[in-house]
Amino acid sequence: QVQLVESGGGSVQAGGSLRLSCAADKYTYNNYCMGWFRQAPGKEREGVAAIYDDRSTTYADSVQGRFTISKDNAKPTLYLQMNNLKPEDTAVYYCAADNLDGACYRGTFKYRGQGTQVTVSS
Repeated sequence: QVQLVESGGGSVQAGGSLRLSCAADKYTYNNYCMGWFRQAPGKEREGVAAIYDDRSTTYADSVQGRFTISKDNAKPTLYLQMNNLKPEDTAVYYCAADNLDGACYRGTFKYRGQGTQVTVSS
């Protein structure tokens, strides 16, 4: 059973930083591509970032250069470091995974966590 548990959301002023964490079950962590997507009220879901078996990464244009996705070799945890946050980054952020790289690349993950709220004020 896929288990994904996010933490680290919160409120921050524009220009600030937050780091999201996602504790995953070992099988998912070791065998699936993983990533983050976000959902803002009234907006479509947006794939934010993804990381693959070879540790290559992809990012949405809207976050490129500001967000960094990474995995911790010591424990099955996925991270999203978010710098220079903007009000338009406000959304619920979901940790997600899929067994297909294409789904991760498109942000249409099969599995997701419960989500964590990120609010950026101007």
